[in-house]
Amino acid sequence: MKHLLGLLLILAVIGGGVWIALGGLDRVTEARIEQALVDKGAPPELAACMAARMVDRLSLAQLRKLERLKPREGESGVPLSRSELIDRIRRVDDPEAIEVTVMAGALCAAGVG
Repeated sequence: MKHLLGLLLILAVIGGGVWIALGGLDRVTEARIEQALVDKGAPPELAACMAARMVDRLSLAQLRKLERLKPREGESGVPLSRSELIDRIRRVDDPEAIEVTVMAGALCAAGVG
């Protein structure tokens, strides 16, 4: 019985490694990015294009930093002024993450993606 449990554990670890190696983790992350963009009002086609670009260029840590763009208590869902937008971008504190997001949005909106 112990050998069977050990074998099942080894197979589970190997299966997880294969899943990650074949891009399973990226697909989940890309789908989450796409859904987050859609939830914020991006059209589905634009969100899919941006998510594909962002998942290839940003680390999970950078993607988590982008969550800081969320409105805080008392803020509107979408920045209503330039200063509010700048404040939210400063909260991210990762110029590369901001640059990749802006470029992905611009390229995808222009149909380059």
